[in-house]
Amino acid sequence: MKVLITGATGLIGQEIVKLCHQSEIDVNYLTTSKNKLTSEKNYQGYYWNPSSGEIDLDCFKDVEVIIHLVGATVAKRWTSSYKQEIIDSRIITTSLILESLRETKHSVRQIVSASAIGIYPDSFQNYYMEDSSKVDDGFLGEVVEKWESAVEKFNELNIDVSLLRIGLVLSDKGGAFPEIAKPIKKGFGAIFGDGKQWQSWIHVEDLARMFMYVVQEELTGLYNAVAPNPISNKRLTHVIADQMDKKIVLPNVPRFVMKLVLGEMHVLLFSSQRVCCDKILKTGFQFKYDNITQAVEDLI
Repeated sequence: MKVLITGATGLIGQEIVKLCHQSEIDVNYLTTSKNKLTSEKNYQGYYWNPSSGEIDLDCFKDVEVIIHLVGATVAKRWTSSYKQEIIDSRIITTSLILESLRETKHSVRQIVSASAIGIYPDSFQNYYMEDSSKVDDGFLGEVVEKWESAVEKFNELNIDVSLLRIGLVLSDKGGAFPEIAKPIKKGFGAIFGDGKQWQSWIHVEDLARMFMYVVQEELTGLYNAVAPNPISNKRLTHVIADQMDKKIVLPNVPRFVMKLVLGEMHVLLFSSQRVCCDKILKTGFQFKYDNITQAVEDLI
């Protein structure tokens, strides 16, 4: 079996590539950096430039499944130009793959795409499942709605569509976790706001395993890619501090302070989404890290 991965050199992509090779699945990958092109028997790179519509069509040869991960990080100040980049990096790349498949003979039968729980509205009470019709009225809701809509168009080519709405990814190699842990390690850790906002998280290893599970079990549709036990910001902060033998002594950080520092993207720290993963559990998927203490202990 052969898969094509976009974002293969990123945090999640690297984990998925590792699992593919353990399962003897060959990987083609697309990259915008020619110096990241490699050519090995089970790991073959192909160049693309989505902004100019350029793509090496050989990337689709013998590919059965596309794992679509590429997208500009949302953890960077949301200027108007960068907000457009966040959207374009998801929509233009998806459209380029779709239109390329329309014009070339291929064997692709499924696309498994990243999405995000940012589509769910900020709420302390709601427990969101995949069938929720509510969409966040802020920027993240707009991004995810457009992103998922672009991926759904693969159905027009009789290609099965699977979407994983990803929560807060915990990894010691990058992403949010090192940024959260760094000030705590130095003794400057603090809780954001009242700390009651829900954070639906997932260990990067479980996330990679979930992508592979969806591919191997040929699951289609929407799945929440979060661990079974969402936690509050306060709880997450204290669990990390406990694992580091540190104390949280600083006062809580008010929302207006972070709004001054980060601008509109401060919502990433204060938004509350309690998200349910029952749908993927009912298919037989098992988490390796289903509680936050166990996950943080592994990372630290």
